[in-house]
Amino acid sequence: MSRRPDADVPPGLLLVDKAGGMTSHDVVARARRVLSVRKVGHAGTLDPMATGLLVLGVGAATRLLGYVGGHDKTYEATIRLGQTTVTDDREGDVLVTTPAGHVDDDAVRAALAAQTGPLQQVPSSVSAVKVEGRRSYDRVRAGEAVELAARSVTVHRLDVHRIGRPAPDLVDVDVTVSCTAGTYIRAIARDAGAALGVGGHLTALRRTASGPFSVEHAAPVEEAGAALAAGGGEGFLPLTRAATTVFPARSVTAEESRALGYGQRIPATGAAGLHAAVAPGGRLVALLEDAGPTARVAVGFPAA
Repeated sequence: MSRRPDADVPPGLLLVDKAGGMTSHDVVARARRVLSVRKVGHAGTLDPMATGLLVLGVGAATRLLGYVGGHDKTYEATIRLGQTTVTDDREGDVLVTTPAGHVDDDAVRAALAAQTGPLQQVPSSVSAVKVEGRRSYDRVRAGEAVELAARSVTVHRLDVHRIGRPAPDLVDVDVTVSCTAGTYIRAIARDAGAALGVGGHLTALRRTASGPFSVEHAAPVEEAGAALAAGGGEGFLPLTRAATTVFPARSVTAEESRALGYGQRIPATGAAGLHAAVAPGGRLVALLEDAGPTARVAVGFPAA
């Protein structure tokens, strides 16, 4: 298949419902093949085991990705107590099995409640965190011992929906977690299990929301790509709609739009934070932020 110029494909965000077994890079590569373009990126990785919402940017919309990935996330997960694994999830070899049959439901709920609020969380050693320029998981696979520094995260909410006992020595807990970007749900499983003295890991993970975007409006990558190519449909947000979903819209005149196109400033609004500047006709011109009496271009989106 011949590759089309990126300018021939409408820019926007793809809301992809990622299947299990795929890396985020796999999803990006598949989107590039579906659309026959190269300029595709993603806003925040999902582990291969995980399913659910992965936000992709196509064309000029890749400029939004750095602002999209930092939003709060929501996940549905299943935590297994009674086993620790090398990866803190079901993908890794079991390191230790400690019978958890004696742990009652109240103790489980208390251990998970302790994993809410501001936390100093140590990522899994097989995470994508970079250590001296190399991914932690690459160092682990090369046989290196890696100890990562704790990082500040916040778990806004952790709801326990079901506590089951699939075997006499195991406890499975279904939860919903709302948290800041950068929080590792498998670290919650690991740390709650450690607090109970039986170990824990993650057996299922699904991202259901990232900032204002929900998996309810996502689609498999092929379908989302087809929606973009068709100019609309489930799983695709055109550039202007994508930006105004994340940021407050600011209507600008044709004259202001031209000025912004040259990197010039326009009068400030007095409102804090980034705003999506939208020209007459609905074209996204820039992301603006006030700087004193004027508003400056933070990210520009030149006319095609």
